Amino acid sequence: MGGNKIVVYKEPGRVEIEDHDPPKLEVPADVSKSKGLTQKAVHGVILRNVATNICGSDQHMVRGRTTAPPGQTLGHEITGEIVEKGEDVQFLDVGDIVSVPFNIACGRCRNCREGQTGVCLNVNPARAGSAYGYVDMGGWEGGQAEYVMVPFADFNCLKFPDRAQALEKIRDLAMLSDIFPTGYHGAYTAGVTTGSTVYIAGAGPVGLAAAHSAQLLGAAVVIVGDRNKQRLEQARSFGCETVDISLDASLEDQVAEILGVNEVDCAVDAVGFEASGHGADAGEQPAAVLNSIMSVTRAGGRLGIPGLYVTGDPGAPDPDAKEGTLKVRLGLGWAKSHSFTTGQCPVLKYNRGLMMSILHGKAQIAKAVNATVIPLDEAPRGYQEFDQGAARKYVLDPHGMIPAA
Repeated sequence: MGGNKIVVYKEPGRVEIEDHDPPKLEVPADVSKSKGLTQKAVHGVILRNVATNICGSDQHMVRGRTTAPPGQTLGHEITGEIVEKGEDVQFLDVGDIVSVPFNIACGRCRNCREGQTGVCLNVNPARAGSAYGYVDMGGWEGGQAEYVMVPFADFNCLKFPDRAQALEKIRDLAMLSDIFPTGYHGAYTAGVTTGSTVYIAGAGPVGLAAAHSAQLLGAAVVIVGDRNKQRLEQARSFGCETVDISLDASLEDQVAEILGVNEVDCAVDAVGFEASGHGADAGEQPAAVLNSIMSVTRAGGRLGIPGLYVTGDPGAPDPDAKEGTLKVRLGLGWAKSHSFTTGQCPVLKYNRGLMMSILHGKAQIAKAVNATVIPLDEAPRGYQEFDQGAARKYVLDPHGMIPAA
């Protein structure tokens, strides 16, 4: 196998490619010690990564907006080929190409058994829930790499039924590890159904995935809001209406111009804690999107909140926000009888169905998010361009296995 090139956070605004030892079939020592697991991962597999993506959640760390330490390995969106498996892996084989949920889940705890794989109880000493290459998520090595170890593989890995078909559609299938299920989760938990009018806050990759998901779920009108004109243009490219929150016209007034009424049936927050206020000169306001989706959603409506909120933000604009305490108008949500769904998407709940939608031509998620393939060595450029607002979803190709478009 040789070494293992991997993307590493060095300091705010800078990532580098480092050579690490190849992964072993072992769980992190802290997880093993605190959870009573054997360190040897007989239940795991090692993947040669076919595709591994840059995510907005990674970008929060790289901007210095989390407590991630220098040296944190990065990457939790993983699609790969099995090159080694532990002796307890029963239903997967070397050569299989699989999608890996960004949630690391044991498949055995109460939460996993109840389908809440985003908050597994056995894979993180610090809290419920874990992920590859992420701060405070258990110390699992990141997946923006040539190779990665996946534990509890029979439970976590989604095998693609046909290798040739998988490689042909790999740009779409690479989105199954996170943003497509996450966007779908936002739309689904917001109650999007046939004929719904939907507002999606944020036209980054997750927002675009939520918008495409809302279309799959039967929405009559999908409205996407952002202040990045290129990203709004990308949303319009697959049939969404758009509003520009950098304009002085209120969100409600812009929605009314589209729908004839100033509210929607349901809404999705695909922005998270680095939210901006409304208007040309508005600065960062961490609760702005949460408050705006309550304002624009009808009484009795539902709100899906897949956007990331954190408990530690060194760059927050005020002391409360630094610990995740935000000025949310909960009274408004209460008065309108809104339902809220927050937290990590439980990817395993959705990924097989979304895979089938891709394989049978019903979903074109790579087109919706403008998937753009670059070599692993160009990850620093991808991070820089993404941070500057590029209307793209960067897909890293560590081994040159992604066919030319």
